[in-house]
Amino acid sequence: MQKKVIGIGAAAIGKEDDVLISYALGSCVGICLYDPVAKIGGMVHILLPDSKLIPDKPDVYRYADTGITALCTKMQIKGAVRSRMYAKVAGGACMFASEISTNIGKRNVNAVRQILQKLAIPIKGEDVEKNYGRSIWFYCSDGLVKVKSARNINIEI
Repeated sequence: MQKKVIGIGAAAIGKEDDVLISYALGSCVGICLYDPVAKIGGMVHILLPDSKLIPDKPDVYRYADTGITALCTKMQIKGAVRSRMYAKVAGGACMFASEISTNIGKRNVNAVRQILQKLAIPIKGEDVEKNYGRSIWFYCSDGLVKVKSARNINIEI
């Protein structure tokens, strides 16, 4: 089993026994895409909903509008089929009073949902919004996502 840690604004693909991990999702969102037939999984850790918010930052994986599509394409190159893919999503919290006015976590979650709908990729599980951070472990062997929260709330989606 190989563990791959995905940081903010990054993405990775795993196969069979790989575990993709993303720590400390606050207002950021971790999106796990999975093709259960090919057993290919991918994770992207997005920071913001829209690449137009910071136009001088070209890193596609930082943004929901470009990161999810880029991850999907990368997975297809490795043999995944988009019509078989589904998603699991975690994060998008509003953790601090200073975030209430911008509500970036909720905006991230809404953008993720819109992009996945546009790509016709169903969401099969999610743990989003609320007021606490999370870390996620995505098992590419079966598509299981384990969510561990800063509040000691541990679930599987």
